[in-house]
Amino acid sequence: MKKLFAFVFATLYISASLSHASEPISLSGAIEILKSQNLEIKGAQIDIEAAMQDAKIASANHYGKLDFIQDFARSDDAGNVFGFKLSSREANFGDFGAKEFMDNFMAGTPDYTTPPHDLNYPDSRNYFQSKLKYEVPFFTGFKITSYQEIMNSVTKIKKLEKSQVVNEKIYETRKSFYDMALLEESISNLGVILTNIQTLEAMTYEMIEVGYAKKVDLLEVKAKKGNVERLISQMESNKELLYHYISFLLNQRVTSIQTPSLEIKTPSISNSDIINNNLDIQKANTGLVIKESMIDASKSSYYPMIGAFAEIATADDKFLGDASDHQSYTVGARLTWNIFNGGADSANVEKSRLDFLKTKTQVALANSGVELQIQKIRTEIESFNKDIESLKKELALADEIYKNYEARYREKLSSMSDVIIKQSEQIQKILQLQQTINKRNERVFALEKLANGEQR
Repeated sequence: MKKLFAFVFATLYISASLSHASEPISLSGAIEILKSQNLEIKGAQIDIEAAMQDAKIASANHYGKLDFIQDFARSDDAGNVFGFKLSSREANFGDFGAKEFMDNFMAGTPDYTTPPHDLNYPDSRNYFQSKLKYEVPFFTGFKITSYQEIMNSVTKIKKLEKSQVVNEKIYETRKSFYDMALLEESISNLGVILTNIQTLEAMTYEMIEVGYAKKVDLLEVKAKKGNVERLISQMESNKELLYHYISFLLNQRVTSIQTPSLEIKTPSISNSDIINNNLDIQKANTGLVIKESMIDASKSSYYPMIGAFAEIATADDKFLGDASDHQSYTVGARLTWNIFNGGADSANVEKSRLDFLKTKTQVALANSGVELQIQKIRTEIESFNKDIESLKKELALADEIYKNYEARYREKLSSMSDVIIKQSEQIQKILQLQQTINKRNERVFALEKLANGEQR
């Protein structure tokens, strides 16, 4: 019974999943899936998190460091053994050869020149030292602060780069959806033409039977029918490729989408707003902040470095032996100030200043470049708008001419070749119109991408 229930539940779950998977995905839904599932976007998020950790590392230098140091040694070196005993507070007069001296002194032969054997040839001794040491910088010439600002700016750049990746993938997704709509519209239009050709084919059969048409007319109709069927087949293959690409972008299998309307309004956002929102310019400005912070970091060499330290230790010939009795502490501070290093510090400052000026020039160039792109794209959109209006009129005319020639053919006033030629012109205008709409949409998406996805 449990197995039966499990089987029924699994069947219902799979059926529900398949039903949900088969639902057409809207463009807005696809963009939401894209933001959470796209692998490149996930990679960009990891880069942000890594940069944030680098910023934490730079900030951590303000708080210094606390180390635990455990030493173990064994030696019969006279200096080491005496130092070990002194460190563990166990040195005595005997270590200086006092016993040998007193024995000689009591014997009436005091010896002041012979080296004491116990001091110079001690037995081997173990040494265990446990130490806690804390070091903290008080003043570093603003170096730590400068590097902290640099890493914060790097984090900001990584966030901007992620926004660029998201923006680019949204652009590709939107374009894919509109390409799909264009393909479906073209297939629909060619389907109408194919229906007309099939009607013309049937009519030609009838006219051949009554002697009003020739077999060559039928061959021409069939050739044109095969041409249209080939175009439709190519478009169906392109649709399949588009579904594969959309699946790649969303990182999941997509078999059906809700195609949007082909009409896209030109964004009403101003050039100044586009420049302010543009991610490349924001990155360039952030890079300028980094270069400015690099100047401050290089100037830190002119200042003294001040730090403090404190340590507590215990030592013995056994691990933590008499730890409380053998404790010791040390506190101190250190000032380091480089007075002269051959002019390297001033050269580093000047190099950082020149890098700043170069980046400032690149920011100005980026602004000019984006403004040029905006003007170019707007001009192209206006040109495509005029082409679309003209092609719509030309297509309407081609439709009427084809109908006229089809009627004339029935009345034996024109040849089948004339009809086929006019139908070819009709197909050409349809494809030309669809291609122009596609190019115009692509330029609109490019303008929105420059504005960081703004679609006002």
